[in-house]
Amino acid sequence: MAAANISSDGTQFTNIPPESKDIKFTGDELKDLQELQTKYQETQSMLGQLAVQKILLNQQIDALNIRTEEVKTQYQTVQQEENDLVKKLNKKYGSGQLDPATGVFTPTT
Repeated sequence: MAAANISSDGTQFTNIPPESKDIKFTGDELKDLQELQTKYQETQSMLGQLAVQKILLNQQIDALNIRTEEVKTQYQTVQQEENDLVKKLNKKYGSGQLDPATGVFTPTT
């Protein structure tokens, strides 16, 4: 009965009787194995590079989210300042229309 050997990539080598002596692979077979090993190494390297890029992008997203929250807070502060100024001017001049280009205020009657 032939033994079955399985490599780390799942390739199964069969028809090797347990009593047989060492077998030397051909040059082409060795070349194929080396190419396969190189492909694994390159693919693993690419996966590592992609993982690092993903980490960097997530850091940028986190920074953008923080900055967005800061600007939202700033926007709310500006809105509150506007409301306070409108109340102050309405108290002083009453309600009306302001032309921001000329600075002319027209009271409503």
